[in-house]
Amino acid sequence: MFNVIYQSSRSLTLELENKAIYYAPEPYDVYVNGELTKKQVTTNVVSLFGLKAETSYTITIDGYSLDVKTDYESGSLNVKDFGAIGDGLHDDTMAIQTAMMSCMKDGVVHIPEGIYHVKPLFLKSRQTIELAKGAVLFGNTNRNDYPILPAQMKRADCSILELSSWEGVPQPTYASLITGILAEDVKIIGEGIIDCNAQNSDWWMNHKVMRGAWRPKGVFLSNCKRISMQGVTVTNTPSWNLHPYFSSLIDFIDMKLISPKESPNTDGCNPESSDHIRIIGVNFSVGDDCIAIKSGKFDMGMKYRKPTSEMVVRNCMMAYGHGAVVLGSEMSGGIKNLSVSQCYFKETDRGLRIKTRRGRGESARIDGITFENIYMKDVLTPLVMNMYYYCDDDGKTEYVYSKKPLPLDNRTPYLGKFMFKDMVCENVHVAAGFFYGLPEQPIESITLENIQFSYAKEPESGIPAMMSFLEPMSGEGLHFRYVNQVIIKNVSLNPLYEKKLILENVLDFHEESLN
Repeated sequence: MFNVIYQSSRSLTLELENKAIYYAPEPYDVYVNGELTKKQVTTNVVSLFGLKAETSYTITIDGYSLDVKTDYESGSLNVKDFGAIGDGLHDDTMAIQTAMMSCMKDGVVHIPEGIYHVKPLFLKSRQTIELAKGAVLFGNTNRNDYPILPAQMKRADCSILELSSWEGVPQPTYASLITGILAEDVKIIGEGIIDCNAQNSDWWMNHKVMRGAWRPKGVFLSNCKRISMQGVTVTNTPSWNLHPYFSSLIDFIDMKLISPKESPNTDGCNPESSDHIRIIGVNFSVGDDCIAIKSGKFDMGMKYRKPTSEMVVRNCMMAYGHGAVVLGSEMSGGIKNLSVSQCYFKETDRGLRIKTRRGRGESARIDGITFENIYMKDVLTPLVMNMYYYCDDDGKTEYVYSKKPLPLDNRTPYLGKFMFKDMVCENVHVAAGFFYGLPEQPIESITLENIQFSYAKEPESGIPAMMSFLEPMSGEGLHFRYVNQVIIKNVSLNPLYEKKLILENVLDFHEESLN
């Protein structure tokens, strides 16, 4: 059985209906109208390209067939008809941007095979951009050729449009290679590559210093609706790969996000104060967190109280990043209703990682988080929830690190209910789980059910969470401090080197088979 989870006028994405993690139980063939189109596919998610608009197709996998009709399109433009060369040397920005601006509603801008040297391109609503196999958008390396996006714009009614930000604060940034501002109903599809070319520029040098403006992302979507990307590879980004900002109904489907492990702040996908996000079938290998969910620092979070919410992450591979799925640390608007399932975390420092601290604010509420059917291999610490994260200039102050109960006020964050279920975590090094709430605001509830932790033969030593005065550890079990309720059902830790279970200031503890 399979479902069609995404479609455009020229493409489809299929997802097998099973409980397997990222990879299909067995390789399979895909037939389109009886013809073999994809042979021996190994992943649960597969895409078909080069289809015709408004055309009915019968898709067959392992004897099961599904009829589907591709979407309507009003017409098609080829960027080469607008003067694009695609030789990797000529500046094709104007030709491609002109094609995009000239395209009729519900039309397609086709970018054929070739290497197109470009500066930032800006999306126009109601169109599909088809980046064909062998097509590369290759980023300009001169920062002086990148326009600057102001942090905010004032509307006629004197209200503020938050346009651009850096790490949770309104800040000017350079426009990204693909930039969407107030764009709606845009699809970027195909087997092509968006190569931001940061490896040949100075974006990764002195990366903590603002020079002119803060670094661009790979794809930046500001106040957009119904934007989707399917099949495309994004690589070598100046900072974050994908950044939806105050946006809604965003899909990232069957993509690759690839940046060198040592590249600074090249997070994979960072939704910020955005809702209804789908990340399905995406392969991550980046220089920072694979997914980092955000909603602004204190001022932005308290002003708008706009959480990132209604988010689904499924059938993804997350490799080599600092964290696989990270919540925070700029999460002052809150995060709610996140589901992560059928994902493979490989050689990340942490699996789930929640980063918050005093000062994030009363609207910094994280609740309704479910991780289910997850496989982790060589993840140093699979589960981390840290309410003492020591980032920012004031992150190592007594206000942040104090373990004394401080007054509950409008600066106090909240962590609600968390479910971790049906997980296998192999070659754990530092600790299986490290959960540390605030004495004045304990974590509400943590449930671990049907989870197997196994340890590396020679576990590395390290700190499980970035908080002050924490000593390195290795081969440890589950730490719970300041948690109102802990439920453990059928959890194993084998072979355990150090302490199996640490409970400090846990009000309600239920255990059914911990071994």
